[in-house]
Amino acid sequence: MDLKQRLKKCFSHIKVSPIFGHHLIVLLLIVHLLLGFRRLREVDYYSDDPLVLRLLGLKKLPDVSTISRALSQMEDEGVDKYRQLSRDLVTEGLIRARLLRLTLDFDGSVLTTKGHAEGTAVGFNKAKKGGRSYYPLFCTVAQTAQFFDLLHRPGNVHDSNGADKFMLLCFENLRAKLKGTTFESCMDSAFFSKKVMPAFDDNHVKFSASVPFERLVELKSKIEQRKRWRRIDSQWSYFETNWKPKSWDTN
Repeated sequence: MDLKQRLKKCFSHIKVSPIFGHHLIVLLLIVHLLLGFRRLREVDYYSDDPLVLRLLGLKKLPDVSTISRALSQMEDEGVDKYRQLSRDLVTEGLIRARLLRLTLDFDGSVLTTKGHAEGTAVGFNKAKKGGRSYYPLFCTVAQTAQFFDLLHRPGNVHDSNGADKFMLLCFENLRAKLKGTTFESCMDSAFFSKKVMPAFDDNHVKFSASVPFERLVELKSKIEQRKRWRRIDSQWSYFETNWKPKSWDTN
């Protein structure tokens, strides 16, 4: 994968020359997550591990303050280049897989934080009511369960905030490399909007979406009255009958 050198290129524009390169700090964090740790202080648990040291090409791991200082120097350009590298690695794997159809799933996730971390806000938080959080929108590849990209957001935004542009950008990045692939998406009702649906249709992205009938009463009525259904595939052939789920029964 040549990961270390590719990471190094992401931060080559940073003029500061630290003892530990920024690419090594990022690689250390990747290892940190793979080992199951989440807090920076937990680096101390494996600071003398010879396998980790050999992987990073170091004789000694940086301490927590050094890692924090290096992270504070990583501005938007470095983050954007790293995100592009992450997308490229996934795309390279998808090229090798030669998938005829590719499904991207989009879903938001509440990430609770402690204190007043930068960029957090108080919003919907089922786990900790009133707690500050982030609410990133994740894009994952359904066929391979790989993380492709994310839209970083504070915790007080709606699911659809910035979703239309982010979704189309994900498809554009993949379409440029995966020629002849059919793209599709499966979404929940939060993304059923006048922005997202026409944008997908105009860009030839097939999709299925849950419909928020509480906001679209007229649409619900039309579906209930529908007598003919078009077959999607053999598994859905029962749509050709007068199908009506119990959940739609207004009686």
